[in-house]
Amino acid sequence: MKKIELEIVALSHSITQTHSYAVVLGEVNGLRRLPIVIGGFEAQAIAVALERMQPSRPLTHDLFANFMSTFAIDLTEVVIYKLEEGIFFAKLLCQNGNETVEIDSRTSDALALAVRANCRIYTFENILEAAGLYLDQPEGGAEGGEGKPTATTASSGSKVTADKDLKNLSLEDLEKLLQQVLEQEDYVRAINIRDEINARKSK
Repeated sequence: MKKIELEIVALSHSITQTHSYAVVLGEVNGLRRLPIVIGGFEAQAIAVALERMQPSRPLTHDLFANFMSTFAIDLTEVVIYKLEEGIFFAKLLCQNGNETVEIDSRTSDALALAVRANCRIYTFENILEAAGLYLDQPEGGAEGGEGKPTATTASSGSKVTADKDLKNLSLEDLEKLLQQVLEQEDYVRAINIRDEINARKSK
């Protein structure tokens, strides 16, 4: 199965849902986005690496990266290979000399390490088809590896409806709401709306 390369294009924090974060992966040379809900600690770990910040003491992911470097283990790529009941599964492809080893990992941890190792991130078409979001047009400066990933915060001022009321909306209204939320860059809410749309279409 052909792998599709992704890149981290944003970290999103929704103020409409306390402690909710999403890391947004973008299809390289494409318009699809794959938002993945992560915890606050993992969001911080990814943000620190993206911003090239140097904490006074190594964070857990820094420690792991330093351990790998010390013993000449290279992280060559991260593969998000499965989506099951809303949970993404990832693996680390590591190389030590001529030996290549696959290590199971939480996706958030794998991404935090990928940023530190500057390695490529991949997924498969079936995962993008099931969980990806389509953008109407390219985001300025983010295509083809150009530009810098950004941390975004969504505003609650233009929130159209509460997430608990999504089931009362028609499929057409959900599609419109999804585009509005994407324009606000609230990827956490977009995930909830996307899941509701997919559930309707699968019936």
